[in-house]
Amino acid sequence: MRKVVVDEDNHGQRVDNYLMAQIRDVPRSIIYRIIRKGEVRVNKGRVKPDTRLNTGDEVRIPPVTRKEKPAQVVPGSRVQGVMQSAVVFENDQMLVVNKPSGIAVHGGSGLDFGLIEVLRAARPEARFLELVHRLDRDTSGLVMVAKKRSALRYLQDELRHKRIRKHYHALVAGDWPGSVKKVSEPLLRFELGSGERRVRVDDAGKDSLTRFRVLESFSGYTLVEASPVTGRTHQIRVHSAWAGHPIAGDDKYMDDVSLRAFRSAGGQRLMLHARALDFTLPPSGESVHLEAPYDEAFGELMAKLAARRKASE
Repeated sequence: MRKVVVDEDNHGQRVDNYLMAQIRDVPRSIIYRIIRKGEVRVNKGRVKPDTRLNTGDEVRIPPVTRKEKPAQVVPGSRVQGVMQSAVVFENDQMLVVNKPSGIAVHGGSGLDFGLIEVLRAARPEARFLELVHRLDRDTSGLVMVAKKRSALRYLQDELRHKRIRKHYHALVAGDWPGSVKKVSEPLLRFELGSGERRVRVDDAGKDSLTRFRVLESFSGYTLVEASPVTGRTHQIRVHSAWAGHPIAGDDKYMDDVSLRAFRSAGGQRLMLHARALDFTLPPSGESVHLEAPYDEAFGELMAKLAARRKASE
């Protein structure tokens, strides 16, 4: 039996969610059972799962038997070093990482670990590290990570109210017309026969809006800035493809002929990069603008296209 005093960062949290963080690797069903049986007490009184905690509350947590977990793969020192060096902003509330392409934001679905697991391994002293939002595995660029629960709540609320502005750079196939400044087609998630998840434009889907701006034109490709107003899965990728200009290197939404042409021209990755973020810091409200440079593969291809354009002028 142990007793824990609720700190300010967990003020207002539900008892069940608080216990999930305090008792790791235990099924939620067991959490509900020990609450229902009265084994969990707050200030010596029985509670319900949805009881909200206050700063200074004393929570009595009973001993819980955990099932033995299989040994987990620990991220190596090299990948930990790569992720640590990719941090572009940090304070006591949060950090922002320029995520490399090819690394998922979290483990699962056959992956031993992702960005968040690597950061936790590299920072064993950190009491709290949670993703604020996500990026596709093959998309590079800026990802926000909260270091306090209060910061997580603040930033996710900012996202819900569309007060955080995200700007992506995407190299798309063909000549994107400057007159197409937005795509607002509804998006629906579905599964292929193989179980792989995809997204398509469908009237039954959720309202979605992406704003586009042409940055540079090349032979056969256009660099655009894509700013998603909503945050649907694969939103920029599907909206670009629907407009007739799929993102170069997109093996899900680019046709096979165009994909082969991109690969033969030296393309190595999905050409989508979360370039910039505009947000306000918790709790001060100070405005922050961050930009992330391209990785080597993205930058080299852009330089090659620029050189080819110059040679043809």
